Amino acid sequence: MSQITIYLDEKTDQLVRRHVKSSGESTSRWIAEAVRQRARTEWPAEVLAVFGSWGDDVPEGAALRKGYGKDIPRGSF
Repeated sequence: MSQITIYLDEKTDQLVRRHVKSSGESTSRWIAEAVRQRARTEWPAEVLAVFGSWGDDVPEGAALRKGYGKDIPRGSF
């Protein structure tokens, strides 16, 4: 297991301490879980790099659907 030193401003430190105390976990475990949750909810850099790379010649949705006729009624849930 590796160790990392982090520096937190006072407000962030208090926030972490308050959440750690209420969770009953160690600070290390709580921060590790926070990092895992954050990493799962963000797009990887490789995916972000392709956004916008297709140029300006991609047609709008309405243009792609033109000529297909009217949609059928949707079912309700």
